[in-house]
Amino acid sequence: MKRTFSVLLALFMTVVLAGCGAKESGDTFTVGLEAMYPPFNWTQLDDSNGAVPINGSPGEFANGYDVEIAKRVAEGLGKELVVEKIEWDGLEPALRSGMIDAIIAGMSPTEDRKESIDFTDIYYQSEFIIVVMADGPYANATSLEDFSGATVTGQLNTSHYGVIDQIPGVNKDTAMADFGAMRVALQSGLIDAYVSERPEGVSAQMANPAFTFITPQPNFTAPIEEVSVAIGLQKGDENKDKINEILASIPQEERQQFMDTATKNQPVAQE
Repeated sequence: MKRTFSVLLALFMTVVLAGCGAKESGDTFTVGLEAMYPPFNWTQLDDSNGAVPINGSPGEFANGYDVEIAKRVAEGLGKELVVEKIEWDGLEPALRSGMIDAIIAGMSPTEDRKESIDFTDIYYQSEFIIVVMADGPYANATSLEDFSGATVTGQLNTSHYGVIDQIPGVNKDTAMADFGAMRVALQSGLIDAYVSERPEGVSAQMANPAFTFITPQPNFTAPIEEVSVAIGLQKGDENKDKINEILASIPQEERQQFMDTATKNQPVAQE
């Protein structure tokens, strides 16, 4: 009996150590995104157009600009890409806890976020826009002042929501969790507009011709990092320099092609 126990214990320890070895080898690159922010990232029900499986969600796949960037980074690191679908507010906690290795989710490297996580170099730069109904009272707006009295919102815990305060006389509505909810609220008349970035505005317009977007002149005032996106990493991540090298190796023309393709392939709607 003792011998049998010893053999079983040895086998158990072998399995445990083998598992630990696999984990320590770092053969996967686990990325968190919300998969609800086209054309940066979205959820679809097949693997068409290069979509990748969402871990733990059979039958769901992630696609978009962020996914293409994640593929290139994983390839450059020599690791297998794993995608986790996580709500926006859960991304930073997931990163800090070690559940994911990186956030590649259209996230801006703001000073507030830099207090708790690190960021790579910028991998996309855009500008703020305001999404409205194409046949609504703000369709011909050209300036921030034109939105005085309008009910405007943005995504929770983003710079999109913060800059709404720059609109004179605005009725700043409660922040919403994702862009699907904002599109529904806009079309149903609960809000007059929401603030976003140009790629999402183009996406909204393509998904539903009832939407259009305004680029106010002059635009919102904000630091460059608030209209840029970068990869979020744990503090002191040893792969940061390598990931920056990988990002630098992607020509600007190819990055734009990623965005053009993502805009073309996005689902008809994300509501």
